[in-house]
Amino acid sequence: MRSVRVARLLAGTILAGYFVAIGVNGIAAPRDPVESAIPVPAPANVPPPTRHDLGPIMRSQPAASSNAQATPAETSPGLDVKSTIEKLFAASDQQIGVKLRELIPNNRLEKRLERVPERKAIEAAYAARGYAPLWIKDGMLTARAKAVVARLKAADADGLDAIDYPAPDFGSFTGAEALAEGDLKLTISALTFARHMQTGRIAPTRVNVEVDHGNHTPEPADILKRINDANDVNVAFDSFNPGHDGFKALKAKLAELRARAGVDPASRIPDGPVLRPGMKDARVPQLREKLGISGNPADTTYDGKLANSIKNVQRRHDISPSGLLDGKTLNALNGPRTSQQIDIVLANMERWRWLPRDLGKTYVMVNVPDFTLKVVRDHNVVWRTKIVAGKPQTPTPLASEPMDHIIVNPSWYVPQSIIQNELLPLYDNDPRVFERMGLEVKRGPDGNINVVQPPGAANALGHIKFAFPNKFQVYLHDTPEKRLFAHDRRAFSHGCMRVENPTKFGEVILSLAMPGATPSAQQIGAMYGREERTYKLVNRPMVHLTYQTAFVDDAGKLIIRDDLYGFDHRIHSILKSDERRIADVTPPADPKRDLATLKANQEILRRVERREALNPLVFFERLFR
Repeated sequence: MRSVRVARLLAGTILAGYFVAIGVNGIAAPRDPVESAIPVPAPANVPPPTRHDLGPIMRSQPAASSNAQATPAETSPGLDVKSTIEKLFAASDQQIGVKLRELIPNNRLEKRLERVPERKAIEAAYAARGYAPLWIKDGMLTARAKAVVARLKAADADGLDAIDYPAPDFGSFTGAEALAEGDLKLTISALTFARHMQTGRIAPTRVNVEVDHGNHTPEPADILKRINDANDVNVAFDSFNPGHDGFKALKAKLAELRARAGVDPASRIPDGPVLRPGMKDARVPQLREKLGISGNPADTTYDGKLANSIKNVQRRHDISPSGLLDGKTLNALNGPRTSQQIDIVLANMERWRWLPRDLGKTYVMVNVPDFTLKVVRDHNVVWRTKIVAGKPQTPTPLASEPMDHIIVNPSWYVPQSIIQNELLPLYDNDPRVFERMGLEVKRGPDGNINVVQPPGAANALGHIKFAFPNKFQVYLHDTPEKRLFAHDRRAFSHGCMRVENPTKFGEVILSLAMPGATPSAQQIGAMYGREERTYKLVNRPMVHLTYQTAFVDDAGKLIIRDDLYGFDHRIHSILKSDERRIADVTPPADPKRDLATLKANQEILRRVERREALNPLVFFERLFR
């Protein structure tokens, strides 16, 4: 209390002297050497100025607390004295602490904060300080607190939204109770902001049931410690953002897009009537330029060459290849507008936060909407290839797991979903379907029914399989259907990923994951058609199945891909609905998926038993012996 009174007394004395110095007009004039030698009379014995007496021209520099880092805004000249006076709160630290002691214990935090770990961290942090406020010292808001408030208000630069992290208006508070409430509120907002920076605003399974990148939620106590110990609060907060180059590039693009929001690029072809071959239109020269077709700039005829190029655009975007330039085709050709691009970038920044902070020294990253795979070693891309990914009806899950082994000439264990949804309906009308497809039906030691396709040229996995055990039972593999790689949009599988050049992929992975000499692509190819062979990987590379509809390429260009599974749309819907309030809370597990295998097994057994009752010599009876 004494320090607060001293601070107020000093402030009043400084301001009184300052009024004398600036004179009547409020502008301080320099004194020459002669005048400076003349004694200045003592000021009249009048009351010190009040806040009402101070105009906006009055300037001063507030002193930062000894244990906090001052920000440029706090140390630069020109800080309003009125603002400084407002920060001399009417309540002492001790009085605020008394109120904090009432607010925090006895489970009163439950109404403000559902997360038990964060409640416990807050209780421990304040208790360790004897319930002294975290953000107020000597009756004033600390420099650290000001820096935190500023960062919360600028949350949009990090791809988040300041509305989710309310910063208290300390200048409007009167009394110890309001200040204690504000101190606690700022603590909760700082914790939430840091957690969202690291893990995202939305629990991944709210967007897609089949997501598992592991749990990397920061410890609340660590968040508070990092912020409290940091010399620079912004550096502390930045440490919670993903450090991946892909995320940083998107963050930079977000700033660029916002800087030109509302201004469409000159390359955007304007709307107009549907164009058919033979029609003339002023947009034709611009259309040729965008499609890379040579021609006379004065020629405005929409000719057959343009129509064929438009057909290719339509095929890439799953539009009927009519060759007509209609509104849907024009939108596909132009791509999303700036505001739409911003939304797409924000959705992708959210998904980057789901990924592990350490991707691994060596890792494989699959980008499903781009239908590509890359192998990265020490932050350098060493190899790339095309993939085929899951159909929208059977999407490829998102996951992060280490690759454990590679199998040459693998057997295919048919997933339960395929058995239930595709094979069993066929079996009703054709009891020999499994035999004709070369499938073996066996009961495993765990009681489950396994349908297996032995190795061979027609095997669905092709000649080689790359296994990274995961709860979704997907993997990377070869395929006998090479024709599918000729498509731009390669969403054809049941969820697994087919690799265009799996033999070379095998060479690359084995060379990075195994000590000593490893087989080349040619040597691996020579093994095809022989016995099954397994390579157990020593240095297991991580496999990350990602969904990047927006990324920055090597040339620094923002690339936008189709929202194949609607995940971008789902993220935007959550953030614009009432679900936003609980978006970061993981929903209960979906019991339907947990029962999928059991139901498939029961259905197989039921149909087998029915067939056996009709004819005990049917195909399944022989296979189940």
